[in-house]
Amino acid sequence: MLEKNKRERIIALVNKEVVPAIGCTEPMAVALCTAKAATTLGKRPDRIEVLLSPNMLKNAMGVGIPGTGMIGLPIAVSLGALIGKPEYELEVLKDLTPDSLEQGKQYIKNAEINIKLKQGDVDKLYIEVSCYAGDAQATAIISGSHTNFVYAERNGEVVFDKRGGAAGDEADDDIQLNFPMVYEFATTAPLDEISFILKTKEYNMKAAELSIKGNYGHCLGKTMDRPLSHGIFGNNIFSHIISRTASACDARMGGAMIPVMSNSGSGNQGICATNPVVVYALENENTEEEMIRALMLSHLTAIYIKQSLGKLSALCGCVVASTGSSCGITYLMGGDYTRICNSVKNMVANLTGMICDGAKPSCALKISSGVSTALLSALLSMEGKCVTSAEGIVDDDVDKCIHNLTSIGADAMRATDDMVLDIMTHK
Repeated sequence: MLEKNKRERIIALVNKEVVPAIGCTEPMAVALCTAKAATTLGKRPDRIEVLLSPNMLKNAMGVGIPGTGMIGLPIAVSLGALIGKPEYELEVLKDLTPDSLEQGKQYIKNAEINIKLKQGDVDKLYIEVSCYAGDAQATAIISGSHTNFVYAERNGEVVFDKRGGAAGDEADDDIQLNFPMVYEFATTAPLDEISFILKTKEYNMKAAELSIKGNYGHCLGKTMDRPLSHGIFGNNIFSHIISRTASACDARMGGAMIPVMSNSGSGNQGICATNPVVVYALENENTEEEMIRALMLSHLTAIYIKQSLGKLSALCGCVVASTGSSCGITYLMGGDYTRICNSVKNMVANLTGMICDGAKPSCALKISSGVSTALLSALLSMEGKCVTSAEGIVDDDVDKCIHNLTSIGADAMRATDDMVLDIMTHK
């Protein structure tokens, strides 16, 4: 068992990275930054300037905004200015009502909202919002993570300034993980210290249940539950895992006013790290302790991979979260450390090249591909089958294998990221 100080730092990291969010985290972060700028201004703005990093713009363009029936940033910015409360963080728009929605729609018509790319070298997750009312002006900046405010000023007077290393300093305070540490913590930490991770089950399985009652996104989850799908895929643990995971994603990307528990700034990653593990544990009749440890292993694996990949990248987040859920499922199957490492290697051998082309309803399709691969990788590892270091980017050392994956996603795929954004903005 890890020493208490190290366990406490890991728990703090998980509590920081696994948090509730309503809607896609990128437009919600833009709404949050707008709410901060408008609150700092102290009055209703008549003009709003929004500057975003390319990855932020990519992830916020095509996704539904919860409770609005609308897609994209203008309505998120409008509502952030009118009803957003910075203290709600990624649930910034949870006070939305039909009346305030109508005000938000009218505000888009009457106010001037300009959304542009931020020029220059900035963090991949960067949001700068300036609100104007007459001669008054206020600016707020988020950088590094979805709720990390690094700057605010009003009428030229600085309220706070944490730029020049604040986002990095915050990251430096986090414990730096490795896979043996992730495994040891998840499988040996006292149960009362880690049982809080069951909150992810409460949030994300409820999102799946509520999604089935509506028609969100491409209805992938509902489609997997229909007789035709059962005839093709079966009515079994596999199809149930795909359905419950895709359903929650359908609702979230389709703009349902349903909170989910996110992971590393992504609700889809939170769903993907949670629902496959929960469904497998319930249907395989694992104990609650086994479910708790599997969920912690899944979520902490995703957090670990994200430490070197970054919050936003050209690599689809479902690759990261599905790798976590594959580890969790392998554990529930009775897999030991070696077999869980082999599941990671099998995942890296399969899904490495999946690109992120923004948050949108079709994310449910990518999540389904990721979860399918997670199950296949777990089964192969339990059969003693593993992709070897003679093949592709897989390495015998699991940590090196993960870093091979993240170096491709964070560095080598930058040109891919630029091309994806260019295509998306010129359609």
